[in-house]
Parts: sequence; C-alpha cells; structure tokens
Amino acid sequence: MSAESQLIAWRRELHTWPELSGQEFATTARLRSWLQAAGIRLADYPLETGVVAEIGHGETVVALRADIDALPIHEASGVRFHSRHPGVMHACGHDLHSAVMLGAALQLHAQADQLPGRVRILFQPAEEIARGARQFIDAGVLDEVQAIFGMHNEPSLPVGTFATRSGAFYANADKFIIRVTGKGAHAAHPEQGVDSIVTASQIIQALQGLTSRSFSALDSLVLSITRIDGGKSWNVLPGSVEFGGTARTHDAEVRAELEQRVRTLVEHLADANGAQATLSWHPGPPVLINDAHWADFSSEVARQAGYRVQTAGLHLLGEDFAFYLQQVPGAFVSLGSASEAGLHHASFTPDEALIAPAADYFARLARRALQHLTARCRAPLLN
Repeated sequence: MSAESQLIAWRRELHTWPELSGQEFATTARLRSWLQAAGIRLADYPLETGVVAEIGHGETVVALRADIDALPIHEASGVRFHSRHPGVMHACGHDLHSAVMLGAALQLHAQADQLPGRVRILFQPAEEIARGARQFIDAGVLDEVQAIFGMHNEPSLPVGTFATRSGAFYANADKFIIRVTGKGAHAAHPEQGVDSIVTASQIIQALQGLTSRSFSALDSLVLSITRIDGGKSWNVLPGSVEFGGTARTHDAEVRAELEQRVRTLVEHLADANGAQATLSWHPGPPVLINDAHWADFSSEVARQAGYRVQTAGLHLLGEDFAFYLQQVPGAFVSLGSASEAGLHHASFTPDEALIAPAADYFARLARRALQHLTARCRAPLLN
C-alpha cells in the first residue's frame, strides 16, 4: 500500500467510526496504535482522550495540531465508508485533519535524525465544544513549544489552494441563553397573564436592531437566534419561553460591549412588559489571531510546496486553536477541500486528494520552522 493510500484508509476508518467531543476513546486508541506501530514515541500527559506524539531531539520545539472529534449529525453523504454510528458524523473534516497530521508524523519520523529540534504533534479532542485546546494547555502540551501550526479544510476552495492571513482570522464564538418568565393564562384572556411569547418576540427583534443600529457597519459582527422553546398547547399562553443563539466578532472591545448591551436590552424590555428575563452568556473560543511572521512564513512554505496561495478573508466561524495562539505564536491555515456541501452539513464530502499534499506540506513546514528558530537562536547579538 502506498503512503497516500494508507492515509486515505486511516481517514476512512476514522470517518466510519466517529465519536462526539469528549468521547473519542476508540479514536484515541486507533491513533495511538497507528503511531506506535510506526515507532513514533507518544508523550505522557494526563489526558482522557487525545494523543500527543513527539519526534526528534533538542531544545527547539514546534507543534502541529489536528482535531479528532465529530458532530451530532446523521450522515447523508452516500459514501460507502459512511458513519456506522447513527446520528454522529465527521461533518467538519476532523478525520481528514488527523490523516494529514499522521502523514506528517510519518515523514518527520523518517527524518528524525536530521531534525534540528522536536516536533510535537497534537491530536486534540473536543474542538467542537471549545474545550479540547484548554484541556491540552492545562495538561502542559505547550511547554517548551516556540511556534504552533494548525489547519482547517475549506470546502469553498479547490484542492491545491492555500489561504491564511495575519492578525484576526476566525471570530470569537459566544453562546447565550435567554429565559423570559411571564404569567400563564388562557389564550382567550391574555389580559389575565403576562405574555412571555410576545415579550420574547420583542426581544428577538430588538436584538437584530441592536447589531445593525448600535454598532458600526464596518465591525465584523453577527448575532443569530438559533433556537426557541415555548408553549405546548394551542390555547394556553405559556408561563415562560427560552431561546438562545450565538454572537461573533473579531474585535475584543465589540465583544465585551455587545454582551453588556444585550443584557441591558433584555432586562428593560422584559420589565416594560411586566415580565422577568435572565441572560446567561457562555464565552466560547476567542478571536483567532495569527502571528504576522508565522502567517507569512507558512504562506511562503506553501508556495514552495506548490500550493496556489491567497490571502484568506475573515471567518465568522469559531476555532479553539485560538487558545493556543494566546499562549504561543503561530499560524492557522486553510486548505481547499472542494466539497459542494459545506462544513457541518450531512452531505459534506471533502476531496481526499488534499490529504497527501497537506501531509507533505506540514512536514516541510515543521522542518523549516525548526531550522528558522535554530538559526535565529544562533545568530550573534549586535551591539
């Protein structure tokens, strides 16, 4: 079996047996088995799921990261290696990401004696719920790491296309839940109650106006209501309504101001209707900020590897790789996967042709980063 065929086979096995965030026990076992069979040493960290491999020797350390969890989506892709776990699917391509970094690990292991340092490869769980990166950081996986790199496949780009940008790239991704409590009543006599549905509707409409009229149109900002639950009968005004959604921006000041403005709006509108309302705000991953030097560096390596390189636009998606970049400089990049269906779609079918070139690229990037860091450390100081 060729190296590329092996990586595709591993990807398909991961795709067939997906696991949700924090439950990646069989996935972890598979990754450990494949890495150990190749003679790659595994680092010992206090982790329930996820794997950390390390290749090479020396004081200089760079890290590569793949995510390994799947989504609660029932697959409708039609591929023969479809998910055998009903209601669970690799609809974001984390199986591809894992295969890419497995390929990079194999290449780097074959060149371990020539590496001017160590490459630490993180197979991280629980990205989809924004917990995995923080678990890895708390476990100490970034100790000694001087630069870190990660990827996401991009369905809207053709295979062979590379995109990244310096500075802000992916948005913060916060979650909020609002509960409106009124007073239930017969639908024929609404005056005897406090209508929680009308109040919730007014809040929802006002939230849309808040983002479009209280913040600059030049701010990258979106607030979306994604669920609502209230009422069980056609002739009863419910006593309460609960709804929630997400808020995203690339600006930390806008992020903080938005939460406060939402809180004030919810409380005042509820009060004006004689109801009560509570807001719970759950911060997700922060804005992902690429280091300018490493973004340019990763792009130049991509050109040398034969990729068509372009500057990425801003994403309003969230990505917990942002937590790593708060600790260590590095870059997150996009690689084209040419899927007609987008991320988190039941019919998502990325092109496996991206895997082998991406593995070559990340092995090259890790080597070049080690060489660059080593040369920089050895450069004489100027008086």
